[in-house]
Amino acid sequence: MTSFAVATLIVFSAQAAIDISPADAQRIGKRIWQNECGGTISGLTSWNAGENFASLGIGHFIWYPKGQRGPFEESFPKLVSFVSARGAKLPQFLLSGRDSFCPWNSRAEFQQAIDSPKMRQLRKFLVDTIDLQAQFLIARLQEALPKMMSQAANPENLQRQFERVASTAQGCYALVDYVNFKGEGALATERYRGQGWGLLQVLENMHNSQSALDEFAASAKTTLRRRVANSPPERGEARWLPGWLARVDGYAK
Repeated sequence: MTSFAVATLIVFSAQAAIDISPADAQRIGKRIWQNECGGTISGLTSWNAGENFASLGIGHFIWYPKGQRGPFEESFPKLVSFVSARGAKLPQFLLSGRDSFCPWNSRAEFQQAIDSPKMRQLRKFLVDTIDLQAQFLIARLQEALPKMMSQAANPENLQRQFERVASTAQGCYALVDYVNFKGEGALATERYRGQGWGLLQVLENMHNSQSALDEFAASAKTTLRRRVANSPPERGEARWLPGWLARVDGYAK
């Protein structure tokens, strides 16, 4: 397995730069791998019950089959482009370009193919690019702030809250994890009953009422509870809420 050879990445906002050291980037990547996959290699190729997409890599990046879409942003093809641009060797079925869509059409197909040659190629690719996946997670945060500010009702407050949380290594982890976990919140499709659940919504609900990490965790819990309350009943999202809240509890520790 490759090491986390992660270069220092800097998150730029309109007026500030926030450094994420190589050591912190390594820790962030490992924690998110633990959060999403239990830190296991088998967890790098998953398809959760009740979902219409595969969840791949340390961040469980979303990959839709052909003809399938949903409200959630697809991230696995972006990861493939990111790691390919940095010299990673792609499996033949990704390199060909024919399979920009997930080649398995359902969770049942995916589970049946879990030990197939194609799945083994995919898992090896994911193991070999763990360091680059960590970089991709940081880069996603790097791109999130301008997107969120363009959608925010109060961009100045949003940037202020972002900088408060990002002022510590633990805060940087919280931001990277949440934006990977629940998105930026800037997409109109990522709404239930007109209300989003991404990082944008979490930061907008912060007003310097307590310490940055405590307030971030409290706002994230409120946002996630609202998402579940607004979600379509057939999705059964209440079953995930305890795990989501436990994950957010880790931000303030």
